[in-house]
Amino acid sequence: MSKPYDPRDRFYKKAKQEGLRARSAFKIEEIAQRAQLFRRGMAVLDLGAAPGGWLQIISRQIGPEGVVVGIDLQPIKGMGPNVRTAVLDIYAPDLRERLRELHDGSYDVVTSDMAPKTTGVKTTDEARSLDLAEHALHLCAELLKPGGSFVAKVFEGGGFEGYLRQVRAAFSKVKLVRPEATRGRSFEIFVVAQGHRPAPPASTP
Repeated sequence: MSKPYDPRDRFYKKAKQEGLRARSAFKIEEIAQRAQLFRRGMAVLDLGAAPGGWLQIISRQIGPEGVVVGIDLQPIKGMGPNVRTAVLDIYAPDLRERLRELHDGSYDVVTSDMAPKTTGVKTTDEARSLDLAEHALHLCAELLKPGGSFVAKVFEGGGFEGYLRQVRAAFSKVKLVRPEATRGRSFEIFVVAQGHRPAPPASTP
């Protein structure tokens, strides 16, 4: 979920001019362009989707034949016909069942703009951000199609390199992107992973 707008920010002004709900929409737009992330007809899961800026960009790029599911702790209303939203907690025990109610199938792309409520304590905020990113990655193991893509926002810091190793083990191509719309003082970075390689099923004795 995005931070409050700064009315002096040029990306805020541009978002208002283009009818976008959040300046963060330009982050996923840049990432999508650089990685050729979305195609028409895709199924996409967007985690931490409020207020809906990423959903607007994704909805346009996958077209009316696609579907994007957006979940957040805050309600998201008034989206397009190819957008399905719900108030859901990434840590909820029934998360997967609730997601199946929104889309009974796997996804071509999983995106995550999730961020913790910051405390101002850098190590604490980094650890909480990393935990959210790890939950998003675990969902990919169950919900992302072979060959699919994953985008996750992470606060760089302790444990980040270990997280990257996990992502690289599950995807054939991984790069780090800091979009132009990222605030100058922010220590967030986006992990962009493509070519999902699902783990082989465990063998039975």
